Amino acid sequence: MEVQQAPPRPNTWLVESILATLFCCMPFGIVGIVYAARVDSLYRTGEYEAALDASRQAGKWTKISFWLGLASILFVVILYASGLFVAFGLLQ
Repeated sequence: MEVQQAPPRPNTWLVESILATLFCCMPFGIVGIVYAARVDSLYRTGEYEAALDASRQAGKWTKISFWLGLASILFVVILYASGLFVAFGLLQ
């Protein structure tokens, strides 16, 4: 009788999604955390395809959170550098 080996556990993206939530874009980072939390439990119950899908979703939402956060920061820096904050009365 041959024992079937489990495939390697997919990346959970948990640490990355928590960091993206704290420092980048909270709503999308939370979605990443939810998917990341599912990866281990799905893998342990033998649902390898579902775990892989949850890992892909966690990675996708974590990356979206990171890039939107970065874009927001760059947008604010550009507005500040161009003087539009002062022009609109947002800074004195």
